[in-house]
Amino acid sequence: MAPPKPVKYPYSAFVRQTLTCSPVKDISDSVTASISSLFSRNFKHGETVAVAVGSRGIDKINSIVYHCVRYLEKMGLKPFIIPAMGSHGGATAEGQRKVLENLGIAGPEIGVPVFPDMETESIGKLPCGLNIHISKRALLADHVVVINRIKPHTKFRAEIESGLCKMLTIGLGKEKGATAFHNYAVRHGFGIIEEAAGIVLKKIRLLFGLALIEDGYGNLSKIEAVLPSVLISREKELLKEAGKMMGSIPFDSLDLLIVDFFGKDISGIGMDSNITGRHRDIVGDFYASPHVKRIFVRDLSPGSDGNGNGIGLADITTTRLVNGLDMEKTYANAIAAISPEKAAIPVHFDTDRKCLDACVKTLGLDSMENARIVRIKSTKNLEHIQVSKALESEIESNPYIKRVSPWEPLRFDEKDNLLPFPEAQGERTETAGVSPAA
Repeated sequence: MAPPKPVKYPYSAFVRQTLTCSPVKDISDSVTASISSLFSRNFKHGETVAVAVGSRGIDKINSIVYHCVRYLEKMGLKPFIIPAMGSHGGATAEGQRKVLENLGIAGPEIGVPVFPDMETESIGKLPCGLNIHISKRALLADHVVVINRIKPHTKFRAEIESGLCKMLTIGLGKEKGATAFHNYAVRHGFGIIEEAAGIVLKKIRLLFGLALIEDGYGNLSKIEAVLPSVLISREKELLKEAGKMMGSIPFDSLDLLIVDFFGKDISGIGMDSNITGRHRDIVGDFYASPHVKRIFVRDLSPGSDGNGNGIGLADITTTRLVNGLDMEKTYANAIAAISPEKAAIPVHFDTDRKCLDACVKTLGLDSMENARIVRIKSTKNLEHIQVSKALESEIESNPYIKRVSPWEPLRFDEKDNLLPFPEAQGERTETAGVSPAA
């Protein structure tokens, strides 16, 4: 019997889309100006400040933390770092310390101690019965500062989503608080974040929140210090602003989405469901633009540190990604987020070509010639994307998209894996190696 003929994939090209672009030019000046605008009084010399930082790969987060800590020291205060990331890092102190180190936020680099202990204390209860847990280290400090990015959440829709309030109520709750919060959210919805934030703000000595927004290229675009008295109302406004700046995949009704890199440093569920349009969750599923039939995820981001929570949202993946997973970390995160389905391992194969062949066989198409395919480096890197020729007319009619390479066959290496994005494509939002003093 003759061997089956290799699948003939459609021609593809790289395109560049124009996104909202408004990067912060000088982080030190922006941090200083924002914080200094809030305070005219002096503080008692040596008062401690717990600076709470999460696990996300926020653009230039190490530099932001560095300059925030330096300014607090100029105010006569004594800052230290605490992780505020719920169950991330395997829900262990050492795991959360390592997460911060991978973000460039370690004692030697930032110049202050890092205390990753996981102990919490209950500070109150919501009418629904939820006990609100907060890091004991934060409660013992004279002051608290929280630093986080404001953006649409991947799990739910509300006036308050991912940002300062979520860090105050879930991140600072460590594993115990995060687990309890997510369980109550199944019955009562994530609107309880706002209710819980109101209680937390009365119980801890919050000095300010440092709200961050990124532009469509993933560049840090805004740094705004917010006083506790207006934190909830201001976050609602900033969420709307952040949503308008986000990038997107500029096509709809796709047959296949190929995602090169997936990981915790990219999104809480590895790939942002606001970009992929796919979400499966006990609190509600959604299927939105770009309405993808199949998602193929190629590799785990090195910055994810083995945490593959969210891989269950893919249809197909590679054996190399599966072998790179730390299942203890992945399961701890998925269970705390009441989302075991997101830790489910998809069908996987040794090579990209075998993965793509499996996608082809499950798309229900008579031919791949007109398959609508998009490939992205990650859901944070959307300036340059690779598209199949079936999308040519939509590229030509969209003034914000320009083709930057010829139409040609998909290219594989000697191991039958897709060649990486060309060096000029998909690199704008990389932040590795940024000096804290940048």
